[in-house]
Amino acid sequence: MTTRKVDPLNELRQRKYEAGHGDAEAFNRQHAKGKLTARERISRLVDRNSFEEIDLFARHSGGVPGDGVVTGLAKIDGRDVMLFSHDASVFGGSLGEVFAEKVIKVMDLALTNRIPIIGINDSGGARIQEGVVSLAGYAEIFWRNVEASGVIPQLSLILGPCTGGAVYSPAITDFTFMVHGVGYMFITGPEVIRVTTGENVTFDSLGGAEVHNVKSGVGSFLAESEEECFAQVRKLFKYIPQSCEDQPPALAPSDDPDRAAPGLATIIPDNPKEPYDIKDVITMVVDRGDFLEVQPFYAMNIVVGFAHLDGKPVGVVANQPKVMAGALDINASDKGARFVRFCDAFNIPLVTFVDVPGFLPGTSQEYGGIIRHGAKLLYAFSEATVAKLTVITRKAYGGAYCVMCSKHIRADFNVAWPTAEIAVMGPEGAVNILFRRELTSDADPAGRRRELVSEYTERFANPYIAAERGYIDDVIEPGRTRSELIRALRIAARKDRKRSPRWHGNIPL
Repeated sequence: MTTRKVDPLNELRQRKYEAGHGDAEAFNRQHAKGKLTARERISRLVDRNSFEEIDLFARHSGGVPGDGVVTGLAKIDGRDVMLFSHDASVFGGSLGEVFAEKVIKVMDLALTNRIPIIGINDSGGARIQEGVVSLAGYAEIFWRNVEASGVIPQLSLILGPCTGGAVYSPAITDFTFMVHGVGYMFITGPEVIRVTTGENVTFDSLGGAEVHNVKSGVGSFLAESEEECFAQVRKLFKYIPQSCEDQPPALAPSDDPDRAAPGLATIIPDNPKEPYDIKDVITMVVDRGDFLEVQPFYAMNIVVGFAHLDGKPVGVVANQPKVMAGALDINASDKGARFVRFCDAFNIPLVTFVDVPGFLPGTSQEYGGIIRHGAKLLYAFSEATVAKLTVITRKAYGGAYCVMCSKHIRADFNVAWPTAEIAVMGPEGAVNILFRRELTSDADPAGRRRELVSEYTERFANPYIAAERGYIDDVIEPGRTRSELIRALRIAARKDRKRSPRWHGNIPL
């Protein structure tokens, strides 16, 4: 009797098919929730047919192939990336020993080969039945997140639950993408909160995408669907490099570097208390008006995001006069500082638009540590060694003038519009302090105050005293802002960036 020989090629194909197609019923449950499966997510995010899976057959004893996570190598716009995508159809996407080993492997490959890593999160957390081994796996992942920080870009997509200790990996990564009604993050769940504090909250109201993009600042981008989320990731890749050792990807210039923007000449209102939208300034200056805002719904008194100038990626930081008059507060300081540090880590020049009346006053800010938080933004701008270009459009008062990338903290190029007001404080506040006694004894205090405010404004609330001292390099016509920045960027981008010999500074966290 002869034994029928199994064709090894057919066996391989059969095994791969079975491992890759998994539990059809579990996939249907995922689709019923309005969610894609792990492999569907990867295929829709990356370049067509570019994904090469790693550890497809890896399994825990008694488990199933893959062990709840899909890992591998792919391309986005022709650029290599490493990925892992939680498979909620296997043990709810919970993390066990083999699961962790797979994620660790791709993280090590990403760091060793200096390519970005993307994590797609949809997990029930630690696999309880594997005990402390699961916790050890999480800690190994966290450690690698820290090792990779500032070396390779790390992106997290929250497309399902991400709870308990699992939240700390996305928290360390550079950008977190969340989808409305799909992704949520929290450390302790609604039931634990109800028992311990008596508060009744839902999953969405506790840690939904809106909460983290509007209130907590944990989220970087908010999407209405998974497809929109993938488009956001692909757009971000147009601005960021493969690693800290590479330059960000430049585009062929598609906009005239000398293009004037006459609309900027009239964008500043005559009334210094009247707001305008700084995003209008940004879009008139950058290439083709294309601006990718980061954290657009959080700390809206400061605007951060990516754009191109003459085809070169830049990071933009700008005060927003439309919100809280552009004053810096705790959240804005944190938001700006983290963005500045990302740009500095990955060789992305910084362009700063300044219209800031100061730091937000009040007991809640002082008690909350505005001194410490404001110092973060000061530290980040001072520490940054990439090309730093600053444009003062209107107000630059007090300590906030210093913090917003002034010449004194080593900005490479500082200019002001004729509408700029560079002073210790606004004219009215200054007059109230300097002439308090005179005003209280004057027969017409209101009229005298108007005279003094007018005199102070003419003498101090302008850019020319700073220009005389060399604190700004020039006073420019607003319409020429684009060409001035591009010219300065061509020079400043070539400067020698020297690393400090210290281990690291002690940023006031």
